[in-house]
Amino acid sequence: MRFRNRRIRGTTQELDEAAREMRKKSTPAEDVLWQRLRRGALDGYRFRRQHAVGRFVLDLYCAERKLVVEVDGKYHDEEEQRLRDEYRTRALEQSGFKVIRFTNEEVLTDLASVVGRITEALGSRTEAADPSEADE
Repeated sequence: MRFRNRRIRGTTQELDEAAREMRKKSTPAEDVLWQRLRRGALDGYRFRRQHAVGRFVLDLYCAERKLVVEVDGKYHDEEEQRLRDEYRTRALEQSGFKVIRFTNEEVLTDLASVVGRITEALGSRTEAADPSEADE
């Protein structure tokens, strides 16, 4: 049984609701990558999309390996957004997550390379995530 009011991941109800809405409005690149990674299609690793952790909503997340995959559109090239992304990446890495980023263009034009880099990142982690988090 899931407990709706339990916030093990440190999220808020509002952030969880925002993540649900974001799942309904994925970008074409996020959809393409999600279709490739969903249901354990990548070496049995399970990914979640638009998953809330702490104060962030992660594009794609593998809890078993604490791997965050971000898919960035053109607005991520803007200076202010680039600085926010750098802060977000540092904050996640300081909490033990590994973050890798791809552009929409990379996903849409070279999916095989993107998947290869994700596979490499999954294999490079020596420690697994907290098993209790994998149930969230």
